Amino acid sequence: MGRRERVVRELVGAHGRTYAEEAGIALRDTPQPLYRLLVLSHLLSARIRGSIALATARALHEAGLRDPRRMAQASWQERVDALGRGGYRRYDERTAAQLGEAAELLNDRWGGDLRRLRREADGEVPELCRLLQEFPGMGPAGAGIFLREAQGVWPEAAPFLDAKALQGAERLDLPKDPERLTELAGDTDPAVLAAALVRAAVDKEVVRDTLSRAG
Repeated sequence: MGRRERVVRELVGAHGRTYAEEAGIALRDTPQPLYRLLVLSHLLSARIRGSIALATARALHEAGLRDPRRMAQASWQERVDALGRGGYRRYDERTAAQLGEAAELLNDRWGGDLRRLRREADGEVPELCRLLQEFPGMGPAGAGIFLREAQGVWPEAAPFLDAKALQGAERLDLPKDPERLTELAGDTDPAVLAAALVRAAVDKEVVRDTLSRAG
């Protein structure tokens, strides 16, 4: 086994946990988990600590705002309060409005089911990115986070390693080519690989730990 393969193995072994898993989302290709991932992607794409975004996603779930119908029916203040309980205070008022508008769009255009958006894209990743960015508050970063996490259940998106994941690869002196990275990772779920690389991008300690383990 070459050094780069050892680096990937150690990275995934110690830090290969998807953000959806950390938020308590058992991701499947069904409406509610996909919607919760959409919300999580929206929250993670803001300039705010990932731990706060994860806590806020859990707070929204605990408040019952776990599907687009309930999110759209909730009052703006109910959404603000749930965001505040997660610590998402810097952007709470704007985000509360965006989550309501996005839920209404999902309900009206795709019947509350992101699988219909997937079918509309017809397997084309650029079109998936474009459609995801139609949701208020979801820019390129948010769409990238969604596809990075969803590629395990939407395999047409794989291997999807966005700029943040490739930044992690660079810090670990790994190739910045998605195909080569997935080769090095063997049978690792590409969503797990992507999440581990992102953790290397945002946390220098992950880089030091991984390189130390790899020898």
